[in-house]
Amino acid sequence: MARGFNKAILMGNLARDPEVRYTTSKQAVAKLTVAVNRQWKTKEGEVQDQADFIPVVVWGVQAENCERYLRKGSSVLVEGRIQVRSYEAGTGERRWVTEVVAQGVTFLGSRRDGGEAYPSEGEQAIPSRGGSLREKGFEDDYVRDISELDDIKDEGEDADIPF
Repeated sequence: MARGFNKAILMGNLARDPEVRYTTSKQAVAKLTVAVNRQWKTKEGEVQDQADFIPVVVWGVQAENCERYLRKGSSVLVEGRIQVRSYEAGTGERRWVTEVVAQGVTFLGSRRDGGEAYPSEGEQAIPSRGGSLREKGFEDDYVRDISELDDIKDEGEDADIPF
């Protein structure tokens, strides 16, 4: 039998704050809803926007970190697998759920987005050391910051952008 492949990668914003609960064995499980926007043009050329709201389940320490650092609107990158499961509802009928079980959640964005500094997996948040390289005397040793491009005079050619 051939080996299967089940990989889901989502990038979007949280539609609501993470919901964290604990199993009887005290393992954290977080439920997230990731809103992923998509755009397309109709036959008439009109641009349409739609958001898909995708349920995501996160387990263990990652679930606790999601609760600690993420809020509604936070940008995330989720890598995981698609899972389809069924359960019996209180009324006795069988219900089906399709969700992404996260194997990794990367917190996108910055402090400017209103959040705290995001620690890497397994490490604590490091306080900002503050100050720019220019303020520390390294002005000529590094390439200029892209925000300073307005100060450079246009020489009539488009800049070579490396991406």
